[in-house]
Amino acid sequence: MLSAKIDFNFYDYHPEPDDLTKEVLEGLSKSPKSLSPKFFYDEKGSHLFDEICKTEEYYPTVTETNIIRDNINEIVAYIGNGCMLVEPGSGNSRKVRELLDAVQPHAYMPMDISRAYLHKEADKLSCEFPWLNVHAVCTDFTSNVELPYKPKGPHRVAFFPGSSIGNFHPNEAIEFLSNIANMVGKGGGLLIGVDLKKNNAILNAAYNDRQGYTEAFNKNLLVRINQDINANFDTDLFNHVAYYNEEKGRVEMHLVSQSDHSVIVEENEIQFAEGESIHTENSYKYSINEFQDLAACAGFNAKKVWTDKNELFSLHYFDVI
Repeated sequence: MLSAKIDFNFYDYHPEPDDLTKEVLEGLSKSPKSLSPKFFYDEKGSHLFDEICKTEEYYPTVTETNIIRDNINEIVAYIGNGCMLVEPGSGNSRKVRELLDAVQPHAYMPMDISRAYLHKEADKLSCEFPWLNVHAVCTDFTSNVELPYKPKGPHRVAFFPGSSIGNFHPNEAIEFLSNIANMVGKGGGLLIGVDLKKNNAILNAAYNDRQGYTEAFNKNLLVRINQDINANFDTDLFNHVAYYNEEKGRVEMHLVSQSDHSVIVEENEIQFAEGESIHTENSYKYSINEFQDLAACAGFNAKKVWTDKNELFSLHYFDVI
């Protein structure tokens, strides 16, 4: 454990490179090929996602932030003061800043897979909120995480904004939410952002911004693999493709090969045909009832939901059944 100062603690459970190699090779051996979106978030990928969130087309960030601001008093009433606030996939912790002063948690535990980015952002937040007890955990938060800091007394509330739950297949989402329910335990809660079903044109534009940040974000996955596990992907040989699959209720992101070619990944040769895709991300969209039913399967009880006036996005509060 590294410690920057008394109220900032850093726990490093970063996945080993061998784990990344194994998952990448397994994903590229499938038909169709796929890679986990969790590997988007090295330091550069995290910065690129920050830029995506600022684009005109990407409505979820500003919409969710406004929902939190507009309903902060009611949200605090559900969360309660003095909790231990846990944020899996915390990124830059931008949205949690809307909660901290209002909720006054006993402690805040950001979790992320990008070690350098998490350390920098958690340390920055600790300086902004000098009264706050910060325990940052570098880990694969999609797995069943054993919390390294579990004080007796404060109830636990998980904060999972940004509709990141949409990256999971519904069955995987239930498994992930079940892990969260176990993490917060009886008396605990979950505040979670969920993107709603809407006009296809809005969805397609959100994942194909005119400034090209989403394309760079998608291709950076290959750059990261090259750097971290000795591969030779040429990003110019792949096109970014993103679209809403209405039948499956999800936006899909792909990297599509422009030609027949091969790639070496840790001495393994991977063949690509022209037009062949690497499926890099799903973002499922839900109605309010659909998501509440899904969360119930994971052991959560719906308490309250907030939306914007255009019903683009939803913010839910659940407690553990």
